[in-house]
Amino acid sequence: MGLRPRPVPDPGFRRPAEFAVAGCGTAFGWLAGHYIGDYYDRELDRIAKPQRPIPSGRLAAGTALACGIGLAVAAVVLLAWANWRTVVLVGLALGGIVAYSRFCKARGLSGNLVRGVITALAFLIGAMVAAPLPGWSAIAFSVVFLLHDAASNLVGTLRDVDGDRAAGYRSVPVRSGVRHAARLAAVLYGAAIATAALGLLLPHRPGFPVLLGAAACVGLFAVLPLPFLAPTLSQARALRAHEFLVAERLVLASAVLARTVPPLVVGSLLVLALVFSLWTQAAMRSAHEIPTDKEVQPT
Repeated sequence: MGLRPRPVPDPGFRRPAEFAVAGCGTAFGWLAGHYIGDYYDRELDRIAKPQRPIPSGRLAAGTALACGIGLAVAAVVLLAWANWRTVVLVGLALGGIVAYSRFCKARGLSGNLVRGVITALAFLIGAMVAAPLPGWSAIAFSVVFLLHDAASNLVGTLRDVDGDRAAGYRSVPVRSGVRHAARLAAVLYGAAIATAALGLLLPHRPGFPVLLGAAACVGLFAVLPLPFLAPTLSQARALRAHEFLVAERLVLASAVLARTVPPLVVGSLLVLALVFSLWTQAAMRSAHEIPTDKEVQPT
């Protein structure tokens, strides 16, 4: 009797596991960024947003830092398992998170652009789950998310201008005024959509232009009024514009995915992501950014 050859494992059985692990790894990395950001922002938040977990005493600064480091390590391990080449980009992204929170956030446009670079790296890390290295199209679309997150982060500074000024942070609206910052955010957002539209020149499924058009409509609805509202732009109105952009970015990401992925898969993922994002924003985000009446202490 001859020896039977050992069956070769079907890579298709490993692929769902790779995607699940990589998804968790990316999520852990993003959560690590929030914990680390809150740790470095604790003095700013003590002045501008005392209702947040660290300045309010609900979360110890050391605990936030430990959670951030632990989640960052978990992200590195999981993403390295999916594709060891991602470790370089994960390291750059984590370094960018520290640089943004520790140095660049208080220095105007450089902070907004560094935040955009972090999101672009996250996009490339996701692309490297499907391929050993990102192709040229993935690199081009990473520029879309760099510009988009720089724009949405700049909109966030419109919401935080009073607190940033009080804490000595030199954000774009603090340096150059709210109207200038709002115009710059609109230009960056327009550049993001224009760059994404170049993808229409590449082979694509019908879902790509449909979702790209939907994302553009929502995003332009959020950012275009801001320069006109600038003289009297309220914190709540700026927060609402930022919330629109957070949800719209999910549609934009789905548009990129829809270039090559069947519509049913893309639609299912988009619905789940939007439901989760909108629910969490409604449940937590407003109170996290703007204190309620009960949290406002008399002076």
